[in-house]
Amino acid sequence: MIDIVHLAVIVIAVALLFDFLNGFHDAANAVATIVVTRALTPLQAVIMAAIANFIGAFVFGVAIANTVGKGIIDIHYITVPLILAALVGAVVWNILTWIWGLPTSSSHALIGGLIGSAIAAAGWKSVILGGVIKIFLFIFIAPLLGMLGAMIFTTIIIWLFRRAQPGIANGIFRRLQLISAAFYSLGHGTNDAQKTMGVIALTLYSAHMVNSFHVSSWIILSCQAAIALGTAFGGWRIVRTMGTRITKIRSMEGFCAESASALVLLGTAHFGIPVSTTHVISGGIFGVGSVEGVGKVRWGTARKIIWAWILTIPATALCSWAVYHLLSLLKHIGAFNF
Repeated sequence: MIDIVHLAVIVIAVALLFDFLNGFHDAANAVATIVVTRALTPLQAVIMAAIANFIGAFVFGVAIANTVGKGIIDIHYITVPLILAALVGAVVWNILTWIWGLPTSSSHALIGGLIGSAIAAAGWKSVILGGVIKIFLFIFIAPLLGMLGAMIFTTIIIWLFRRAQPGIANGIFRRLQLISAAFYSLGHGTNDAQKTMGVIALTLYSAHMVNSFHVSSWIILSCQAAIALGTAFGGWRIVRTMGTRITKIRSMEGFCAESASALVLLGTAHFGIPVSTTHVISGGIFGVGSVEGVGKVRWGTARKIIWAWILTIPATALCSWAVYHLLSLLKHIGAFNF
């Protein structure tokens, strides 16, 4: 018989698995452009990204973790089975989209999972609509910011280097891309690992293992380690999509896309807005491609990616809704004691 404490331990383990898959799934975000431009080898790139991911939340705080823990679902309706169902739905979606090679959002998968399991458990009254609407709007705002920022960066860079020899300029940007990729990975670690931190803190509170919602140091350390480890393993199917199937990426384009995206991620992290790192870097890549000619962007691939973004929250919500009802059935027949 599994009691509430043991179930909470299982949920924390699943949360760390989700964090690992997040890093694995989203490794392409951090390393695709730098690998495709050959500024670093794949092994060097994922090691650099993993280190930057690890230190992210230690540098920029945990505002997003607090939003995920208290700003999406009314904390009074949160239970440990609800969190478990949300995580299972998010993990299933991450695995499926990795198999399909689609750069979808692990963050929105988790948020969709929380919404679906909360509706199954307590109905729509448990959902904080204001928080959900803000997150939904940033499905579109975040990539647009990344795209606009990358377009501005690219336009300025093209003007500044208009008289430079291509070989010299490429060498400069290959070195600068080491900085921009590390900067982006820092933003990725700051943003993505915090969602799982919020979930683990919420699990401990719901299981009455702590007296208040609080993101403690061991939670930060374990989540950062899990996402860094996942990044170190990498998801090369998505690297190909991000680095070659949207537009042709060279060192200059990679530098502009990563720099603009990193600024968006760190800005939204400061304000506690849980955005998708995948959406932001995709927008950045669209931006650099558009400046050099709309025809250079493979809009067929872009449409598939955007549809995957739109479907992520409802798909994971439906999956987690079903998982929650399955857990309730198992409780009914005596498999759980919670």
